[in-house]
Amino acid sequence: MYMRKKTYDENMPIGRLTRVPNFLPPPEELVFPDDIVKVTINLHKSDVDFFKKQAGALRVKYQQMLRAVIREYVLIHSKK
Repeated sequence: MYMRKKTYDENMPIGRLTRVPNFLPPPEELVFPDDIVKVTINLHKSDVDFFKKQAGALRVKYQQMLRAVIREYVLIHSKK
């Protein structure tokens, strides 16, 4: 007689299941907001285009890159 090979579903659990307690913090504890102030500033279009292009290549937000550049400038020049 033909014997079937046992198959299993990879998405189904194997063995005894144990409930794991929720160890994740609530969303408000996952995000640590910076002390950021919203400002309005006029910049050269070519400068903004540069940051948008760079940010797109790195898959980050261009505003985040601008903040990092300004932050680095402040850190360097506040030491003097």
